[in-house]
Amino acid sequence: MEGGDSFLSCATTLEWTTPQGSILKKVNYRTASLRLIRNEFREMYMEISSEKNAAIRLALKGINVFKKFMAEGKASVKFQEARCTLFISNAPPTNLVSFLRTIFVKMTGDKEASSKQSMRAKLLCGKAQSFEEISPITVADIHNAKSKIPKSTTTTPSPPSKKRKHDDPTRGPAPKKLYSPSPLTTISSLNPEQQRVLEACLGGKNVFFTGSAGTGKSFLLKRIVAALPPDVTIATASTGVAACHVGGTTLHAFAGIGDGSGSIEHLCEKAMKLPLVAQKWRKCKHLIIDEISMVDGAFFEKLEAVARHVRRNDKPFGGIQLILCGDFLQLPPVVEKGQTGKRFCFQTACWDKCIQLCYELKQVHRQKDQEFISILNSIRIGRVTKEISDRLIGTARQKIESDGILATRLCSHTNDSKMINNSKLQDLEGEEKVFTSQDSDNASKTLDMQTIAPSKLVLKTGAQVMLLKNINVNSGLVNGARGVVVRFEEGYPVVRFKNKKEYTARSERWYVKNASGSLLCRRQVPLNLAWAFSIHKSQGLTLDCVEMSLSKIFEAGQAYVALSRAQSLNTLRVLDFDSRHVWADTSVLEFYQKFRRRLQQMEVVPLGRPLADKTNKKLKLREILEKQMRRK
Repeated sequence: MEGGDSFLSCATTLEWTTPQGSILKKVNYRTASLRLIRNEFREMYMEISSEKNAAIRLALKGINVFKKFMAEGKASVKFQEARCTLFISNAPPTNLVSFLRTIFVKMTGDKEASSKQSMRAKLLCGKAQSFEEISPITVADIHNAKSKIPKSTTTTPSPPSKKRKHDDPTRGPAPKKLYSPSPLTTISSLNPEQQRVLEACLGGKNVFFTGSAGTGKSFLLKRIVAALPPDVTIATASTGVAACHVGGTTLHAFAGIGDGSGSIEHLCEKAMKLPLVAQKWRKCKHLIIDEISMVDGAFFEKLEAVARHVRRNDKPFGGIQLILCGDFLQLPPVVEKGQTGKRFCFQTACWDKCIQLCYELKQVHRQKDQEFISILNSIRIGRVTKEISDRLIGTARQKIESDGILATRLCSHTNDSKMINNSKLQDLEGEEKVFTSQDSDNASKTLDMQTIAPSKLVLKTGAQVMLLKNINVNSGLVNGARGVVVRFEEGYPVVRFKNKKEYTARSERWYVKNASGSLLCRRQVPLNLAWAFSIHKSQGLTLDCVEMSLSKIFEAGQAYVALSRAQSLNTLRVLDFDSRHVWADTSVLEFYQKFRRRLQQMEVVPLGRPLADKTNKKLKLREILEKQMRRK
């Protein structure tokens, strides 16, 4: 289902009513095409058509638009003169926002001009004979529309409720203003390599895309999710926190087969016996999995077999489009206690059958310092030269604290970070302030696993904290920004950040989906204690003041994940760097060698570094691989 500024493909219901509100006629289209057109009198219409039905044209004047749930692909348009309401569902959110914005801008911006032109043309010509698609909107059109917005407008009939601050926390995200830039529609902010991946996904291909830390993988994944029809798209991730980032659920919760223990036959029977599980598998057309590196290969194989069995389709994954994202050189699969060995997804027999296209994002957005980017790229593949070692050891002497804001200590074990935070908080004088989250009914346990926001947050003046949400990117109030609580006002903490900005932290919302696809919500102050943080929970964060001890590293890629959270070398302090704490899994290095050969076979033009650099990197990669294999 695709769309543009003046075209939308979605599911629709049309209802015509009497003046008293009784339904006269109702039409349902499972798949309909909505098109914005004009006649020769410049009057605007919406044309609704399907394969088997004649087109219906409704004049776009005196309309009401309900747009609160655009992010879920839903909206409704009430045509008052025709006494008809159009209900839109399962529309790709990106396209829906563009489509509604076009209506808003065109109706608000040229209302007077088209009205005068239409009246004159009608007197001269009579009845309309032809229709054409409306022209795309421009930046000038948007500015023109904004300048003409009255205090109340027929295209925005849903005024903000006075109860907004106290409304039901389970309701969806607030509506976007249709004349303002939306993160769902600013496609221009994708760089060419990200745009190429998006186009492949929208083209229906099974895609795996990877890239080093900070190359915008999760950012791109959100765009992909927003560009697909929500009713048949399942966004998942291997961990709860990663699932929250993409507005989805965990892969295990979606699959409905528990931890995957038992034979494939047993799991297929289990999925078939649970009607809701089988229904989810059959309805799904696009399955997205983030942090694929942490999905165990055996579980991936079983999922693929269950999908074929439940959907009664012998194609890979039962014909579902797969979109996989992750970096196998970061954190590996988590193996339960008592289990021996682990396999990556690419080591399974079904991996190559499932993946049609693969891509690598090269442009790093998190760090701007080329020296640091080069160091991180080397550490990612387990390569540590004397120069790199000396440079990182030198950071131990750096003073990165300022204005009472201390560095966050990244710990390899979660319990260590909890102990440090609790101990430091107790050492502070003053009264404790407790903030308890407001959660959807009976969903606290799920929300604890799937959101980074704590259910119970205890703060004092002087507490070191981290911001857990993007509040104002231009002001530096972003996810991972470091600050200190300086006081409390009206019961809320006031935080001074490293950039000297002060922010009163009021409740924010986090939305996740449960196993059945229902939206769950947590309302909480967007802060967490930040004297210490675990490496696992730091994935996806950018930290502007961080220190670490790498002596307890126990996984390949863990040191790389920790170091790559830092924004720059100047904001990083490594307390005890030792090259023995840095290594990459040999099987993953082999995979990436084959992966890059496959990229060349696909004739994908590499973006980023010059060819000479890439050749040198290949030689170095082979050299490291041979050394590590000899050591093994």
